[in-house]
Amino acid sequence: MKKLFLLTLAVCLVACWWITGSPVIAQAKTVKIGAIYPLTGGAAAAGRELKAGAELSAKIANNMMPGLDMDMAKNAGIKSLGGAKIKLIFKDHQANPTLGADLAKKLILDDKVDGMLGCYHSSVTKTVSAVCEQYGVPMINGTSTSPALTTRGFKWFWRTTPHDKWFTKDLFELLKGLTQGKVKGVKAVPEKEISNLASACEKTEWGSHVSSIIKSLAKEYGFNLRKSLLYTAKAPDLSSEVRSLKAARPDVMLFASYTSDAILLVKTLKAQKAKPKIIWGQDAGFEKPEFRSTLRDSIVGILTRTVFLPKVAQIKKVAGQVNALYKGKTGNDLGGASARAFTGVQTWVHILEKAGSTKPADIQRAANAIRIPGDQLVVPWAGIQFTPSGDELGQNVLGSGLIGQYQMVDGKLVLEIIYPFDVATADMIFPFKWF
Repeated sequence: MKKLFLLTLAVCLVACWWITGSPVIAQAKTVKIGAIYPLTGGAAAAGRELKAGAELSAKIANNMMPGLDMDMAKNAGIKSLGGAKIKLIFKDHQANPTLGADLAKKLILDDKVDGMLGCYHSSVTKTVSAVCEQYGVPMINGTSTSPALTTRGFKWFWRTTPHDKWFTKDLFELLKGLTQGKVKGVKAVPEKEISNLASACEKTEWGSHVSSIIKSLAKEYGFNLRKSLLYTAKAPDLSSEVRSLKAARPDVMLFASYTSDAILLVKTLKAQKAKPKIIWGQDAGFEKPEFRSTLRDSIVGILTRTVFLPKVAQIKKVAGQVNALYKGKTGNDLGGASARAFTGVQTWVHILEKAGSTKPADIQRAANAIRIPGDQLVVPWAGIQFTPSGDELGQNVLGSGLIGQYQMVDGKLVLEIIYPFDVATADMIFPFKWF
């Protein structure tokens, strides 16, 4: 009977080979990716964007969408894994690093995820990535920007987004460009008119690093940082902090704040009639739909750094295609958070395709060798390529940032590209005045 069974199985295998022209492949498996984001609490607005961006990316990867100009839209799954589908398992870390670490353990031990994605807050990414490192589980980080995350020598952590040192350097290049007449629509500004700075950053892993970077770059670029303060995140009142900033009489105010704090800061600045020439936010809360819908005209002229603006869709075809899909799903344009979450899932797809396996060691080799061309991405980067060694292990070296400015166009509040100078989409509003 055993010989007969084996003979029958062999005949079936040959028949399948004859019919399909290829060896029998087991039924396509599901690749499970744990996605840990802030889905409730003060950063829930960002969490909704992150989740929507990641979901859209997985949907495109799992289905044939031949009209879309990116490779992952043409395979209906991971081709090298027999058409395996991406399954995202979302968890809510509530901006709590300890909770994030606990969720990571559960995803690894209970859900048996093949990899991890997240976590937006750098403080949470720090603990979650430590858990992944402990268990040898690959993690792609698309949205956390503390420079320290890629200086720990971790072998199972890769970051696609540029980090805060790059983003903050963009700001100082913009300020320098203002004095040199490089900014669209603005004549050269005397250095003394924008030489004095003040910063307020939330007292977290992310905010503290941004604060230290501002101090370092202000000195490097020859600016006078008159005030630098850290405030308690999600504070119910920021009146004293704003009074302290005003007392420094800065020309430029710089902030690193999540959504609720960003809204409160701007309201308080306006109420106290602060008069800086420039207000710049380090993305996060300064780019969320709730920031725009709550403050409306009050933010005309405010700057924010980002990696994606709707205007990119006008100069990059694939960005326009994906932005239309995202807007149809959410009612909003892609933003920095959603575009980077989308790119994080897309990076997972490319790495899995290259690895042809869900074994951690195979994923690790693929991640260290991957190069994703910029024309595949919605973000305006040269591509994605991770450093396999050195001081910034696992950092994408092909990313770049944008600086946008809120402006009113035909009665609508939009973000125009101000920096880099060669892709600026509008004249810069300078100096800032309350609308």
